[in-house]
Amino acid sequence: MTRLLVHAVGGPCLVQDAGRPAHAAIGVGVSGAADRASYALANRLLGNAPGAAVLEVALGGLEVEATGLAWACVTGAPAPLAVDGRPEPTGAVLALRPGQRLCLGVPASGLRSYLAVRGGVDLPPLLGSRARDTLAGLGPEPVRAGDSLAVGREVAGEMLVDAVPPATYDERPVLRVVRGPRADWVADADRLVAQAWRVGAASDRVGLRLEGAPFTAAPGKGELASEGALRGAIQVPPGGGPVVFGPDHPVTGGYPVVGVVIDADTDRLAQLRPGEELRFRWV
Repeated sequence: MTRLLVHAVGGPCLVQDAGRPAHAAIGVGVSGAADRASYALANRLLGNAPGAAVLEVALGGLEVEATGLAWACVTGAPAPLAVDGRPEPTGAVLALRPGQRLCLGVPASGLRSYLAVRGGVDLPPLLGSRARDTLAGLGPEPVRAGDSLAVGREVAGEMLVDAVPPATYDERPVLRVVRGPRADWVADADRLVAQAWRVGAASDRVGLRLEGAPFTAAPGKGELASEGALRGAIQVPPGGGPVVFGPDHPVTGGYPVVGVVIDADTDRLAQLRPGEELRFRWV
């Protein structure tokens, strides 16, 4: 069986797949790939089954060696990519021969790249998924140097496309939001769309912490009971700085939700780095 030998990692490197839906009743979130479109594209390029596991690599730094022939591709944040020192493009299907090493540098834009291999990364599933949930601590441990990852057999069809254009990202995205069910719990909900926000350094897969002029609580509202939470929900904790829930969000939350990023725009959140700016607009 072909394996990937991990020689180096840079930023967080996690095994991810399509997640584990339908377990909220027992307190388990969906998790899964943060940028679902890039994850799905990698599997399509390689002819993998839709739920095959991949490596989600934040800010590059990954170096892996194939012990046998492996077909691979990288999607998402367009990181400098080399096979045995030879530059290769992201979005291309590449043959890794036994002993060859694939190295990812730091992407010029975006945050998360996805390294997929034909057949998927083969690890024992938990509740039907190989995704790492960083909040719950479920799924495979983060990938570290010295790990040996088996290549699986989750193949659904032939590889029909050699390459796709690398991803590009607008410098200051404007994400679409709907008004949240508790928008009236802050005195100034429309400021969500009236100002630019900066991604805070404490942001992670659980949520993006946004920096800007904080919200103020509406008078006379008291304390909100915990309610169900979902990806893209924008909560306002007592300090007034909004948090946009990511793929590893808790299944419930007790702070007012002033807006919800529409599902089609949540993948873009996954590619925002700390320090970058974004805006919202009502739909």
